[in-house]
Amino acid sequence: MITLGHAMTHWYPATFFVLLPLIGKELGLSYSQIGLVMTCQYVAGAVSNVPGGMLADTIGRKGLLMALSLFWIGFPYLLIGFTHSYPALLLCVSLVGIGNNLWHPTAIPTLAQRYPERKGLVLSLHGMGGNAGDALAPLAVGALLVTFSWREIVVMNAAPGALMACAILAGMGSLRLAGKRRTQGGAHPVQPDADRQSMQEYAQGFKGLLKNRLLILLAASSAFRSMTQATLLTFLPVFLAYEMGYSPLWVGACMFLLQAAGFLASPLAGHLSDRMGRKRIIMSSMALSGLMMAGMAFAGRSPAFIFLIALVGFFLYAIRPVLQAWLLDATPKKMGGTSIGILFGMQAVGSSIGPVVGGVLADRYGIMTTFWFLAGVIVVANLFVFLIPASNAGAAPSGARAS
Repeated sequence: MITLGHAMTHWYPATFFVLLPLIGKELGLSYSQIGLVMTCQYVAGAVSNVPGGMLADTIGRKGLLMALSLFWIGFPYLLIGFTHSYPALLLCVSLVGIGNNLWHPTAIPTLAQRYPERKGLVLSLHGMGGNAGDALAPLAVGALLVTFSWREIVVMNAAPGALMACAILAGMGSLRLAGKRRTQGGAHPVQPDADRQSMQEYAQGFKGLLKNRLLILLAASSAFRSMTQATLLTFLPVFLAYEMGYSPLWVGACMFLLQAAGFLASPLAGHLSDRMGRKRIIMSSMALSGLMMAGMAFAGRSPAFIFLIALVGFFLYAIRPVLQAWLLDATPKKMGGTSIGILFGMQAVGSSIGPVVGGVLADRYGIMTTFWFLAGVIVVANLFVFLIPASNAGAAPSGARAS
């Protein structure tokens, strides 16, 4: 249920990325203005992530928080269908950024605590839900654009999220984080109030997080990785539509290719990180992501560009659950929501900077310069992981390795 809900949280942004070139043409937006649209969403996310983590750590009803988050994501996209001005568009996407960042601090620690010895794999399955939403939405929207306008689509698109929010509320409205006892399969049973803590306890735990060097380095690395991802998702559809002349259907198909590769890579990377350690998987995936994006800049408008899209998706998306699992390995369980909130807050900061910088580069030097920029950014992300000491490399527990 949580994985299906995660798919819907990604469905809406993935829909919007395909519609953004059409919205940009209708409103007469430049590359920089298109980049600023996504920047506003991520700035709102950066501001709301840590408060979202605090709610997740201090409020017991996780199912209620997830249902609220899902509703809050879908409703502003519905409002976009009625906007006719650039400022109104910026306001709507900012509201999306707030709702989207309540989901992860709630859902990810919930899954990690229920399956503590298989964090990498379980969080990769959760990530696969996001990849599925990211992959299927562009295909669906590209096909619908043959018949409907983009405004009609955003109105119709409100229904799936509303239904999923109701399903989560009905099925998991009373869900709370696990206690200490374990059942067969490594899962923890639900024990009411096991995850609550006083504000004094929370304040002490928060001070400890701010002194956690591993958390800081991982969050900084993830900020640059997310800068790469957000800028790529913003300008890849624009490049395919404006520079290569692809129809909305083919733009959707290319975005599907990017996400489908990530869908395949996520469980493999999560499983290997449980066995081999987190650092090795992350560094190799980031290095290969940089090579693939440099290859995209070299390929230009040739058919090889499409092939490289899939390779970028495979390596770039593989490491999301690994980063999350590593972070939760190194932080207290009671502060899991805030830890993820800090991680996603830093990611939102990076994501807010990338699109507007990419837009300025595209306006001044051509859109291919943006892909060179992304290749350099992912190298910086890898440097932060390199600085993490070998003793904190996120190696799998000895029991997991032996099995």
